[in-house]
Order: sequence, then C-alpha cells, then structure tokens
Amino acid sequence: MFETRMESSSDDCKVNKPTSYGLSTVVSNVMISGPIKRLQERILGTTRMEALSSTSEIWLLGKCYNASAEESSGGADPGNSYAEFLEDFSSRIWITYRKGFEPIGDTKFTSDVNWGCMIRSSQMLVAQALLSHHLGRSWRKPSQKPYDPKYIEILQLFGDSEACAFSVHNLLRAGRHYGLAAGSWLGPYAMCRTWETITRANREQADLDRGKESLPMVVYIVSGDEDGEQGGAPVVCTDVVARFCSSFNMALHAWAPILLLVPLVLGLERINPRYIPLLQETFSFPQSLGILGGKPGTSTYIVGVQEDKALYLDPHEVQPAVDLKSDSSEADYISYHCRTVRHVPFDLIDPSLAIGFYCQDKDDFEDFCSRASQLGDKSNGAPLFTVTQFPQPSKAVPFCDGDNVGSSRNCMMDNTFDVENFGDNDAQPGEDEWQIL
Repeated sequence: MFETRMESSSDDCKVNKPTSYGLSTVVSNVMISGPIKRLQERILGTTRMEALSSTSEIWLLGKCYNASAEESSGGADPGNSYAEFLEDFSSRIWITYRKGFEPIGDTKFTSDVNWGCMIRSSQMLVAQALLSHHLGRSWRKPSQKPYDPKYIEILQLFGDSEACAFSVHNLLRAGRHYGLAAGSWLGPYAMCRTWETITRANREQADLDRGKESLPMVVYIVSGDEDGEQGGAPVVCTDVVARFCSSFNMALHAWAPILLLVPLVLGLERINPRYIPLLQETFSFPQSLGILGGKPGTSTYIVGVQEDKALYLDPHEVQPAVDLKSDSSEADYISYHCRTVRHVPFDLIDPSLAIGFYCQDKDDFEDFCSRASQLGDKSNGAPLFTVTQFPQPSKAVPFCDGDNVGSSRNCMMDNTFDVENFGDNDAQPGEDEWQIL
C-alpha cells in the first residue's frame, strides 16, 4: 500500500497536546492503530500503484528497481522488479513509538509517543548499518521462522529497556549534554552527536566488560567550517578517517567499517531547491543509509526516492513494547517490519536533516569518496559536503538546530574534536582544541 503524506501537523512530536479528544478523534485513532491498519492493508491490498509512477525507477538505499507492478517476463531482469522492491523495503527494520516499557530513568515515562520520533528514526538508520555490516545489503527477512540469529541480535539492541544497548533509555542518557530528555524533541544534529557519544561510551565499557554490546564500526560526524552559511559545507577528511579506523581496531587491521553521519541545514523555512537533486542522488550510492528527515517537527526515516518523492518509514505508529527472544512469537518480529510505502514531496522536507552512509572497508570508503567528489562537481558551487585529505584548525562555530521550521532555532557551539584524544571519556563538548572540517 502506498500512502502520500501531503500535510502533517507541526506539533506531531510535541508532548504538551490536549488530553481531551472528541469522538471523531477517538474513532480516528482506533482506525489508524497498528492491528486495524494492518487489517485494512490486507483487505484493501498491499499496493496502490497510482501513488507511484509505473515508468520511473525507484532508488532504495543504493538499489535501483523498476516500479512496474507487473511480473517480469521474457528477457527482463526479475531482480529489479516491483515485487523485489517491496520485499527489500519490507526487510528494512522499522522502529516505531512503543508503549508499556519500563520507566525511563527517574521519570514516569513508559512510552515515547508524541516525542520520540527522531530517536526512532535514528535507530532505524543505525539498524540498517548493522544489517549491512553483519548480513549484507542483499539480505531479506525470511517469511517465517527460523530467523537468522544475527538478525535477532540486531533487533534486541534496539529493545525498550536499559538492558538493550541502543534503547530509547540509553540514548536519552547519552544525549543529555545535547538537550535530549524524555518528553522533549531535538533535531538531527543533536541526534548524530548522541550516537557518537553512546558509541564511544559503549566501546569503552566493552573493553572492560566483554559481554557489553558495542557498535562494530567507527562513527564519524562530518563537520563544517566557519566560512560558510550554517558553518559551511561539511568536509569528509580522509586522513582523519584513516586515523579513526586504525585506532578503532588497535592496529589489528588496516581499516575498520565506518558509519558517516552528515547533519545539514539546507535552507530556512523550506529546503533550498538547488539541494534536492543532490540529496536524491545520494540514494544511488551503494553506501547509502538514507536520511533522517521529514516534515517540520515530524521525523521520519527516508529510505528511497522516485522522481520528486521521498519514500520513508514512519515511526509514528504506536505499538506495544515487546521483549524479543529467540522464542518470541512471530507477531513480535513482524512488528519491526512494514509493507506500507509512504512518500512525501522532497520540497516539503524540513531543511534540517542528516544523511547516513556505511562503508565496509577501505575500498568501499574510497568508492564513496569518488562518488561524493563527482556529486560535488555537479553542485554548481553549493555541495552538500566535500572531500579533502587533511583537516585544518578552526574555531568552534555556532550551529543552529531546531524542530519547527520558521521558529527560533536552538543555537549551540559546534563541538570541536581532538583526534589525538579520540575515545577520551573525560573530554566534554567545547573542551577540544580543533574541529574536524
């Protein structure tokens, strides 16, 4: 089933909503709840092809598909059919609002409804990086048990309790220096920095406790310089990446896998149209992990593109919290996958967003750099990001991040980062000597 999202309330993710609802609202909430929605999809069918073009190609996280719903015949390649696209899309891990989990820290929050969509979107992006790392980009979820043990392990990392490494609970704790708190909403920049923090902390803990889970890859937040608008175009520094990868593996291997997160602000009230073709082309990169973005105040995980449409997974469906185990019911696992392909016009996306890429090894990273440089050559002087070899000293610069476009943005000093002290747990934001460009 395809669904167009043309309008969305800017306060979808706000905590202070009215507590009383009219009868029509109650009925509407019941009709869009998880079980009823899935029943509707089964009754009405799983696709509505008029929502997408049947002639234009679809790019989904580095894979290209034919949008035609007709089965391939003759000499056509069955590997890029619409059916293959839907199987690929529904194999991506879908993480949504949950209710009924253990309270978050000292708060009374047992649900992240109305405020946790940015966290959930970021969990989906990192989950995709882990799928690519452990199971490969071509992995597809089997239709029934038994499931791959590694797939189960990945899902368990994002469970809703403090025991799960990348739960809402632990992400909020890691992001407290960037303003993350239960019941509040922040933008992609703070979320990217939170993943950098939790990855570093978990890796240090894993060195002490071999049973502790950690992200098996370097997390690199691509920063900008102080000369351009909003801190300038971010720059991927290959020399810094090489040092990170070497230190990550303690020199046991020449190169470590790397997760690149590129937070961007591409306009004021609306995204600057000159950036849209560049954003769309990033989905053709084999390293693509998609985009954290959506309508103002409403985060989604954008995984694909067709023409001017951004295809996304929506975290705003409320589902009961589950404790996944190898013997959990099949319904629990199904709740982490979605067959509804929603889309929104690219020109309606909030200009505050973040792009993700996963590079498995050095050759993969070099291929990414080559593609990024070619993309920069097409930008007419306004690239999304650029690639260089060496960093240069720079002062900390203001970075504005916010939820609602058009409202005052929360400005913070962009963290400088010292490569020599990478992994130093005592280093606090603003204490380092220079910034990665």
